[in-house]
Amino acid sequence: MDRFDLLIVGVGGQGVILASDIIGKAAVLEGLPVRSAETHGMAQRGGAVENHVRIGCKYGSLIPAGGADCLLSMEPLEALRFARYLSPKGIAIINTEKIVPVTVNLGKVQYPEVDIIIDTMKGLCSGVKAANYTALAKKAGAVQALNVAMIGAVSKYLPVKADTLKEAIAKSVPPKTVAVNLRAFDLGREA
Repeated sequence: MDRFDLLIVGVGGQGVILASDIIGKAAVLEGLPVRSAETHGMAQRGGAVENHVRIGCKYGSLIPAGGADCLLSMEPLEALRFARYLSPKGIAIINTEKIVPVTVNLGKVQYPEVDIIIDTMKGLCSGVKAANYTALAKKAGAVQALNVAMIGAVSKYLPVKADTLKEAIAKSVPPKTVAVNLRAFDLGREA
């Protein structure tokens, strides 16, 4: 397969944009055309961030509703927020570590149980892979490697080799963090 539509979502500070950059660079290294688009309005204040990554796409950079082969969500509630983009034949990869929004802390709304989010997502697509990727990033040596742990998780579905993704990671993260990020990638891939 040389075409793949991936929607990466999360909240500001989780590394959504860097994750899409790494995957895009890996696709380019393998000679695959790639288009991407990002939306990150209030990202600096913990707001929603979404990145569309279209590998092998000849048309626009935005994935149409119901067209994503994979939804990679770094925060559980964001998976629900962006579920409309996921194809019924697609797969959702969800980090189970939640980031509670201000409205929940103020008591204005409730945060659904993560199990309910996962069950809801299972009814919307062909498969859900949920794990605490934040814990895997910590195990690798830095919570900031969450995005790379999740790249490891999605790597089994991408039309890009794992070694090429590792090469793109090494070129994209600060030199002193390469070893931690590569370990996070491996842990995410194993999960």
